[in-house]
Amino acid sequence: MIRKGVNASLLFFGIILPETNAFTALPRRSYKFGHSSLKMVKKVFIDGEAGTTGIQVRDRLSDREDLEIITPPSDLRKDEATRKKFINEADAVILCLPDDASIEAASWVEPDNDRTVLIDASTAFRVDEDWTYGFPELSGEQRSALEKSKRISNPGCYPTGFVGLTAPLVNAGILPVGTPLCVNAISGYSGGGKALMQLFDTEDHEPWSSYAFGLQHKHIPEMSKYSGLGKAPIFQPSIADFDQGMVVSVPLHYSWLKEGTKGIDIHAAIEKHYEGSIFVSVMPAGEADVKQAGLLERGAFLRPDTLKDTNKMELFVFYNDAAEQALLCARLDNLGKGASGAAVQNLNIALGVDETMGL
Repeated sequence: MIRKGVNASLLFFGIILPETNAFTALPRRSYKFGHSSLKMVKKVFIDGEAGTTGIQVRDRLSDREDLEIITPPSDLRKDEATRKKFINEADAVILCLPDDASIEAASWVEPDNDRTVLIDASTAFRVDEDWTYGFPELSGEQRSALEKSKRISNPGCYPTGFVGLTAPLVNAGILPVGTPLCVNAISGYSGGGKALMQLFDTEDHEPWSSYAFGLQHKHIPEMSKYSGLGKAPIFQPSIADFDQGMVVSVPLHYSWLKEGTKGIDIHAAIEKHYEGSIFVSVMPAGEADVKQAGLLERGAFLRPDTLKDTNKMELFVFYNDAAEQALLCARLDNLGKGASGAAVQNLNIALGVDETMGL
């Protein structure tokens, strides 16, 4: 149960609550000298940099010499006129705000401003056709769209795992469109923002909590759309007593799949899709090989916090051909590839710089 006095909406991961004073601006050079040209440093404004995702985004960008982080004085960080000014001065803006605040901030881009890139970390624009979904590993076409886009919606943490597992199978014709799936997931409590983090860090709390029993979690629309399934999965998320990390699990019956599909075929399709990927890795096929590779704690347990503070995602395919069943698992950091890391990756792609910078 959720403790009295805790806003239940905090558990719907993705809402970022700016609660503390913003950092002061870092002095930065305006130009970078290369071998053959003078390159202008790009200005980046993090609107909501005092929230959980905003802090991590800033940490990942703070040592970059190719960027200047522009920040309002702390007493003006919530001032509308000041934020509007900074949004239109920046080459790129990362919105780390609740949905309604992101929608409002996005509307402040001047009509004649065709230069500023907006990257939104909320759920506000994830299924909006005018925004590009920020999962570059989805396809070559998705990456190309991100390179050109001025409006990028950062994926949710849970959907990153679900879409990462299922979209390659739909694209390969193994998993039919419209298949009604279930997805179970466990995440660290940091996804609930500062209020939930404070509760877990300082107060008596549950060791594990399942939630979203209304079956209307806000991540479901992007799961349905970008998996290619066109069908809302039954989604059962939960949080536990660790701060960062998550495992997203999708069970499959072979009877749902293309006739004749075996576990190794599922693994091969996912592995082929992510061939050459920098941040997404497909682990060995099946429990025996995963265990042999030392990827299970004490030879049995898939630990959710292994990739903490990284932008990596690991995909697993466990299967039992005799039982005609498979279990797909994605492991990632809910604040890394599931939030701030993805935002920085999308920023790099949109600005045309090395995708791994800051990551």
